[in-house]
Amino acid sequence: MGNIVQCCHTLSKYFKSKDAPARGEAERSPLLSSEESECESPGMADDSEDDLSTVSPGAKNTALEQEHFLFPDIILSSNPGGDLTLVEPMVCLLVSEEEEGERVDEPRDEGQEWTNRWRNKGFSEVQTQTEVETRIGMGVQTQTESQAEVQPQTVDREVDTLRSPGTLKEVVVGEHGILRQVEVLLEEQDKRTHCGAWADVENQLAFRDIAKEAEQKQLSSIISTKIVESSDPTECHLDLTPHSCLGNEQSGQPTAVTDRSVNQKFCEVAPAKRNTKPPGDPEDQSDVTAVPLQCHDAVKRGEEDEEEETKRTLYLVDRLFQAAPDVQVALCQTEESSEDDRIPCEGDETKLSISDVVALQEADFTLRIQPPGKESFELQVSGQMLVAELHQVLMDHEISCHCTCFSLQLGGVALDGLAELRSVRGMQDAALIKVVEDSYTVRDARLHLRHVRDLLRSLNPADAYNGVNCSSLSYLTFYTRGDNDCRNIGNRQASEKESAGLSPPEYILPGCKDRPLTPLQPLRDDWKCLRVLTMSSWNPPPGNRKMHGDLMYLNVLTMEDKELNITSSTRGFYLNQSTTFNFNPKPALPKILCHSLVELLSQVSPSFRKTFSALQKKRVQQHPYERIAAPFQVFTWIARHGDHTLDCVRAEETHTSRMGQDEHTAGQSRDWNEELQGCRELARNSLQERLHREKSIFRTNRDFVAAATQGAVAVIDGNVMPLNPGEAPHMQMFIWNNLFFSLGFDISEHYSPLGGNTAAHAAAICDLRGAQAYASVDVEGLYTLGTAVVDYRGVRVIAQTIVPGILEKNQEQSVVYGSNDYGKNVFTHRRFLELLDKTSKPLRIQSHQVLDHNNIPVELCSGIETKGILGNDGRPYILDLLRTFPPDPNFQFPEPEERREVPKECQISGYPRQHRHSLASLRPELIEAFVQHRYKDYVKMVSIQTEVGAMEQSEDLFKFQRRNLIMKACKTVGSVSDSCFDIRFNPDVCSPGVRFPSECVEEVQRQRRLLWDIAAFLLSNQIPAVLSDCLNYSAVPMDGGTLTSALHKQGVNVRYLGTILRELDKVEDIRRLDHIQRISISEVIIRSAKHIFRTYLQNVEPAAFSAAVSHFLNCLLSSSSCATDSSSDELLSRRRSRRRRSNGSRVASLTDSVWARLTPSELWGRIRTEAGDYYHYTIDSESIDEVIQKHSLQRISLLREIAIKTGIQVQLREYVFDSRHRPVFAKEDVVNMFPVVKHLKATATDATRLVQQAQVAVQQGLLKDGHGLISQALTLFSSVCGVLHEDVCMCFRLLGRICYIRGEYADALSHQEKAVMSSERTQGIDHPQTVQDYTYLALYCFAGGRPSTSLQLLYRARYLTLLVTGEDHPQVALLDSMLGLVLHGLLEHELSLKFLQNALMSTAKYHGVTSLKHAQSHHLLATVYESKGEFRLALQHEEEAFSIYKCQVGVNHDSAKESSKYLKSLTHQSVVLQKAFNHINSNTPACISPQKIPTILQQLNQACGIIVITLSAKERSDLRSEVKGMEKVQWESWIKI
Repeated sequence: MGNIVQCCHTLSKYFKSKDAPARGEAERSPLLSSEESECESPGMADDSEDDLSTVSPGAKNTALEQEHFLFPDIILSSNPGGDLTLVEPMVCLLVSEEEEGERVDEPRDEGQEWTNRWRNKGFSEVQTQTEVETRIGMGVQTQTESQAEVQPQTVDREVDTLRSPGTLKEVVVGEHGILRQVEVLLEEQDKRTHCGAWADVENQLAFRDIAKEAEQKQLSSIISTKIVESSDPTECHLDLTPHSCLGNEQSGQPTAVTDRSVNQKFCEVAPAKRNTKPPGDPEDQSDVTAVPLQCHDAVKRGEEDEEEETKRTLYLVDRLFQAAPDVQVALCQTEESSEDDRIPCEGDETKLSISDVVALQEADFTLRIQPPGKESFELQVSGQMLVAELHQVLMDHEISCHCTCFSLQLGGVALDGLAELRSVRGMQDAALIKVVEDSYTVRDARLHLRHVRDLLRSLNPADAYNGVNCSSLSYLTFYTRGDNDCRNIGNRQASEKESAGLSPPEYILPGCKDRPLTPLQPLRDDWKCLRVLTMSSWNPPPGNRKMHGDLMYLNVLTMEDKELNITSSTRGFYLNQSTTFNFNPKPALPKILCHSLVELLSQVSPSFRKTFSALQKKRVQQHPYERIAAPFQVFTWIARHGDHTLDCVRAEETHTSRMGQDEHTAGQSRDWNEELQGCRELARNSLQERLHREKSIFRTNRDFVAAATQGAVAVIDGNVMPLNPGEAPHMQMFIWNNLFFSLGFDISEHYSPLGGNTAAHAAAICDLRGAQAYASVDVEGLYTLGTAVVDYRGVRVIAQTIVPGILEKNQEQSVVYGSNDYGKNVFTHRRFLELLDKTSKPLRIQSHQVLDHNNIPVELCSGIETKGILGNDGRPYILDLLRTFPPDPNFQFPEPEERREVPKECQISGYPRQHRHSLASLRPELIEAFVQHRYKDYVKMVSIQTEVGAMEQSEDLFKFQRRNLIMKACKTVGSVSDSCFDIRFNPDVCSPGVRFPSECVEEVQRQRRLLWDIAAFLLSNQIPAVLSDCLNYSAVPMDGGTLTSALHKQGVNVRYLGTILRELDKVEDIRRLDHIQRISISEVIIRSAKHIFRTYLQNVEPAAFSAAVSHFLNCLLSSSSCATDSSSDELLSRRRSRRRRSNGSRVASLTDSVWARLTPSELWGRIRTEAGDYYHYTIDSESIDEVIQKHSLQRISLLREIAIKTGIQVQLREYVFDSRHRPVFAKEDVVNMFPVVKHLKATATDATRLVQQAQVAVQQGLLKDGHGLISQALTLFSSVCGVLHEDVCMCFRLLGRICYIRGEYADALSHQEKAVMSSERTQGIDHPQTVQDYTYLALYCFAGGRPSTSLQLLYRARYLTLLVTGEDHPQVALLDSMLGLVLHGLLEHELSLKFLQNALMSTAKYHGVTSLKHAQSHHLLATVYESKGEFRLALQHEEEAFSIYKCQVGVNHDSAKESSKYLKSLTHQSVVLQKAFNHINSNTPACISPQKIPTILQQLNQACGIIVITLSAKERSDLRSEVKGMEKVQWESWIKI
């Protein structure tokens, strides 16, 4: 890419020789790329198809495996906001029933005052602050309307319900008090990290540094409690195992527990033994699942005096809070025992809980707002709110939404827009703020017109379909409105109409093969207030009218077909006497002057007044999350075809586009580089400073990405003049809006040593991820460029900020560090060495020496391609970061002598392999997993030998031998230091042209061996770990994106898909992984087709894009072999005479184009070749139809995948793929093509730390503390990123889960509702994460007494799942089980049976007929048959369940006992019923009492992995004493070591 230096050098040569005759060099088509990224969030990785995230594999349990629970959950990676992965559900949390709320299996009426009790818990309210787009002073930041759009802020003073999402409350709440509270909390947590040897806690976001603590961590391993899932919910093992901060979760190593006898309803404490087998080892399948958990007494007060057998709830919850491997808590934090019993720890006096700082939160106050000519209303605000923010809130308020040009006055004094309300003199509670109308300017009039247009289109999804204004779709309220659930479901007598409302559409029922697309985007009501609102042709006003105050003229056509000509003046709006052909600006009768255009139209058009009033009522009833603009544009792959209506704002913006200038600020242009670097230079000492800095970085990067996307589209569309127009098109460069644009092609053969155009294409993503890595390290004084990569219409465009002065210098003067010619000339600079040395440790880059052209050693702390440039602003910039991560030797070009170093694991798998380019590198997740693996080996070697030596040697001799042991261990594990553990990699060991000094040859050989070790580690450990995750369903991918995420979490690149497919064929029970094989094959096909599609589009003329794309889709997905009509030219007449005359026309027929000659067989052959060359996988099928039939693929799913990956938008209609006589797609079906954008991600670091601390607290059972910490994190995330962000969505998801566990169903509903909307808006309405959020919201709705809403949400989740992945998937079994239970509760037994029977078949396939999950499915069917009175079938299914329980857990287990008891009950009822039938000689079934809702909820909780276990006070006391004893024993043993 982005060799911006090379681009500038090429430009320099061009300008010097622009007068010379151009060379007739032929333009070459770029090579197919191999490194593509499909995820918008660029992780720090090598493969451009990779994404950054981590996951820890789960272990196994013989009696109660993960697969035995019906509802896996979402795992939250240590990088919050990561991609979706389904995980095993069961983790034990000790939760006090007295303190932590009511039991989960007891539904409660929503009318109870849950919120009041919840609010008094001692932690702050969850506050969400919407983005305030007002720009305040960095560089040349200019305030525009879109940038100054302040969204309303809300706080749930009343619980948001799904029946009525509610209007936007007149509530604006501040966060200043919360921020001060969080700052104190963070400082106290920082102090705790120094709490003795047990408090070795590190909270780095992306890279953890363990080198300096190498020896400490032998002594400072955290004692964790492992609560093991037993087959009986009332039985669990506790296991205390000392382990290092590089714990099992992240290292991927399973943990086994010693066999101990288990007493009923008692948690036995047992030490665990380490198991160093790789996750993929077959023997691990029988291991007992051990979930790392910090043991903690959640409630201490009053328990010593308890004599009665009170019960305590032991919740078994999902692993939503188990993914905090980077954070561990000091023992002094987790031990709440008495002072005499606990282990002493320094810093206890500094321990501070959330309740200790809650008094710092500022109170809000209420203002009275007086609009002109209307009654005043109250509005709640916070003291830290800006006056400009209040201005924007009023523009969105229902009463004052039509006003834009006004000022706010207090006591007759106008308020400063940039002042905080608390700083205004006289500002107090109940103060009266007057809204005073101001005079208009041209700019104010245009902004007013835009605002009115936005109000009129506020319910129109056209902007979301077109991908503009950061609009996106959300349909949650469509399925939750109008809910009228009965409170007493058991006594309900549903009418036929009500019963029909519970029945799903045919396409949702099990077994249906139809996959309609129309329900994906339900139709909404159309609110049309005007027929036409547009600018008049009489604009601009002549000079004499400007003297009268005229600003512009408008034309309006009302719904009554009345034409209006309106004048916008400095005083407002009025009707004039102009017509289409006669200009008469005089006021028309009646002479009405209104300050607002809405007021004028309301007076002259009754239809407008009525419709606009209804529209605004509907608008304010929307949830705020449906109206707020998302920070980044989300494009939908399918859209309804709508009429193109007149839009004056859109037309004006297109006509006066001001290329290269910021909108609404003509004549000004933003200096993006200065803004970005200035934001990074802001102070970061206090929490407030860090929040301000991160908020500025996030918002500036957001605006930069929007500008870069707009500029890239303009470049490809040909609307930007190149800097070097005489060069070949693929070598041209552009400057637009102070951004530098280059194309992803090899310029001047710069990338020829690395792979030519393919390497240039891949280098863009590699450089972007390198920039992300350095941005994550965030070293003060080191600067990287703002970067975005945009793929649009087959061309990759790289947008970068411009280094000051780089365009004024030549190549030799620019680079002061690194090399621009692959080692021929190498430079170094002391300032860059000092800065890069600070990054080398967290990035694990080894400082090394290379030889320059004079054979002089030059020291580098990065890859040789990394260039350092000193800008004219004095800042040191690093560019071309494509070698940030170590190369992947499995895909390099090894020399013959190096092949001897290839490990056996690599040779067995057929590596090394030839690759398209030499930029393939390893993922950071793999690097961290490998380092942790080696660190375990290092600790084991040192600790064991040290313990033996300490017993046999004197102290001095022992120290000497210990140093020797450390040196030996460091050499064995590959540490670059001989005194401590420190593994780093040399990124240049495989770089072509790089020469090393002779004295470094041995070190280079060690680095090569280390690279091969990690390559072998990937094949032998990480790929089996992926398969292990899929086998135990801790990862359940639903589409290509989630499969990619699952691979990335284990550090596996997508280019290893062929290896994974070959490993899948070796799995013994391959049927359990059918869904993984199916998704993997479809991913190989779609990615290969995407590579071909890129070069295919580069040969298409602009007039034929629609025809060419539809032709490609027909060749890929259509079953028809006939010629398509999509290549016809609409400009050519169908009459023969016209065709003859058109032969000499300049308009050529599209059928003569190269793209039109592509055939389905030719495309399939190229896909097979691409799959073999790139993914090294052989597709043995002869056609796409054969593959679809063989692997049960869905064409609609393939269409969705190819559209998302390439930016295609198709029309929303039903496509008939099976037709043999007609092509599927026509030209009109291709609606649009959108850019696919990858950019840097910024987030709130303090908020991330709080989430990690919350995860640890929840693991310890401290739900209240975890809730408080996540609430604080939510406030910080909202402040930095706005409420529509993945991190904010993640916080809502966690809060909803905690509230549900605590029995706070109303709060759980409120939080999960926001999570669903946020997920829809930021990730897409059919994203797998959205499907999961819908599912959890359905669970919370049922628990809250709203089963009908729950049913509709489950129907929506099942439809989306069928669309994304099909019915043959484990996720469908989970949804079917839940649907069956909910329908059973609604007395819809026939429907319930359909779903439960399908769930039974799915569990038999994916979990086995002897699994406990299969037994539970049998039991659920038995309960439904019992309710129907069909006792014979009920007995059959319950007997099957009992036999499975008996075989798996034994007859003495509680599950087996309950099943046996239920069998006896069924037998008795069957006998009684048969006697009654015999007596009355009638076939009328007896009335069977329905199952109670609490029982169904309990079964739903069990399916979702939440099981209630009660422990008596004595059992709790015994457990606590045993845990304390084990901790003391472990402490003493480790202190000796």
